[in-house]
Amino acid sequence: MKNEHQQYDVIVLGAGAAGLMCAIEAGRRGRRVLLLDHAEAVGKKILISGGGRCNFTNLGCTWENFLSENPHFARSALARYTPADFIAKVEAHGVPYHEKTLGQQFCDRSARDIVTMLERECAEAGVRIQVSTRVDGVTADAGAGFVVETAAGRLVAASVVVATGGLSIPKMGATGFGYDVARNFGLGVIDTRPGLVPLTFSADDREEWCDLAGVSAEVVASAEMSAKRGAKAPAFREKLLITHRGLSGPAVLQISSYWKPGTAVMFDLAPGGQVLGALAETRDRATAMTAMKALLPGRWAERWVAKHAPDVRVMSNATISSMEEAVHAWKLVPAGTEGYAKAEVTAGGVDTAELDPRTLEARKVPGLFFIGEVVDVTGWLGGYNFQWAWASGFCAGQVA
Repeated sequence: MKNEHQQYDVIVLGAGAAGLMCAIEAGRRGRRVLLLDHAEAVGKKILISGGGRCNFTNLGCTWENFLSENPHFARSALARYTPADFIAKVEAHGVPYHEKTLGQQFCDRSARDIVTMLERECAEAGVRIQVSTRVDGVTADAGAGFVVETAAGRLVAASVVVATGGLSIPKMGATGFGYDVARNFGLGVIDTRPGLVPLTFSADDREEWCDLAGVSAEVVASAEMSAKRGAKAPAFREKLLITHRGLSGPAVLQISSYWKPGTAVMFDLAPGGQVLGALAETRDRATAMTAMKALLPGRWAERWVAKHAPDVRVMSNATISSMEEAVHAWKLVPAGTEGYAKAEVTAGGVDTAELDPRTLEARKVPGLFFIGEVVDVTGWLGGYNFQWAWASGFCAGQVA
């Protein structure tokens, strides 16, 4: 502990997106920064994101794209560091990128470009990076600020930034360490759950639908949820995919972050409008089949007609109306999710009521910061969680 190289101004725990950004900003201020990670290399989740091309931000990112007990908490950080700011960094480093649908920004070549860019900026800012280092605990020290106990020895720093992520993708080393640190300092933690995760069918639904595994369609997905602090039940128009265990695809991943066990999810299979208008003239099953096959893949259309269209010569107005309603409101109660192993993010986390929204510093513990996924701020699919990582890391790095 007396060795000079073991004393720092800032120790950042976790070398993911948020931790790297924070370390860079703190280093640029002339702070002596140590960036620690238990993995053998930095940015491991960055490298696998976006199918290996890193969906690094979204042009449409606002606080309304995030889920939290306090949905307004992310406003300040997102306003201070915007998608345009990160894109300017990408362009300054000559990283080729392109926009896909819905404002999503991807690397042309590989997510490795983003990691290399951040490593280069760490080096330029004088940040020391130490990987393959297990952190066992963080305690307060009246004289030094904080003591960080590691497998390689004891470190001290005036400030500690916790950027250890959540519980998603445990095979990459995800743990609940950041939540433990918060609790040990008396800070609240909102119950965590898998976010952006496939949903699983109940036994009955599995029997009825799982033989259609592999078929997909564009839908509008929504979830039952109570209005809270002005929140509205969201709806997402994207692809749904039936799997051998349940439902996946972007629409399902999006709505999963809002889904609560025991409640229903709903899918409008025809977001473009009326589907069965032709039945007003013919009133027969063959017309229903033709209409549904124009909307859904063949096997799915046949299953839907078998389930909803009565085998009668002439359908009544009430029957046609009921069938049209069913197209726009496929409702089911999932048995659960595929869990943290398949979740892209962790919803819940360190209670935002404990943190200053401008700096991400713990109100009760000066010098202790929490950024990125470990905080109860969860973004939509499509680059939003990366933008939260960049923004929260930037803000903490200005003061840590």
